[in-house]
Amino acid sequence: MKLFTSFLALTALSLATSALAQDESPSPADEKASATVEASPEATTSPSIELTPAPTSSPAEKKEQSSASATPGAKKKETAPSTESAAKPGKKMSAEAAIKDNENKWEAASASHDISFIQSVVADDFMGVYTDGKVQNKSALIGQSKKDKDTYKSAKLEKLSVRTYGPSVAVVVGTAREKGTDKDGKAFDRTFRYTDTWVDRNGQWQCVAGQVMLVKK
Repeated sequence: MKLFTSFLALTALSLATSALAQDESPSPADEKASATVEASPEATTSPSIELTPAPTSSPAEKKEQSSASATPGAKKKETAPSTESAAKPGKKMSAEAAIKDNENKWEAASASHDISFIQSVVADDFMGVYTDGKVQNKSALIGQSKKDKDTYKSAKLEKLSVRTYGPSVAVVVGTAREKGTDKDGKAFDRTFRYTDTWVDRNGQWQCVAGQVMLVKK
């Protein structure tokens, strides 16, 4: 009887020990949950900003930066406005070019009845011969221009030839072709042949003498 009681006591103790061991060991569900927490992306993924590589310059950019560092101010030299053309003074017009320019403007002024320009290029001591053979001074020449009532359709100079005599004297030979209508409305087409003598006075060319003849009417 005593032995049977001891056996029952050992058996009960073994069952109690087994039950306690089962309570302390984790269940499969607990192990799975624990594994899931450890594999969570929040625990293993680092911020993306730490993984982004620093920007690097391309070979062409590195070459450009190296060139700029080696030659400081090179870029400024390329973009700075050039003052070379402003620093160089314009060339003085040659005697031939200046006289031809005056002759062409004189013809245009006659066609537009611009007396002021004619007064500026004709010398005060001018002496000339008109188509009717009369001798004219500056006052007579200007008076004749004022009386002109013709309407010009075109007026241009042709075959201008300039010959200089020293630095301040030049002679011009040329023709003037004029088309239009007179004060009565009658059409005209006429050509004059003329000779002008120019003198440079204080840097300004002035016509001091002239002669004109009508070669075609």
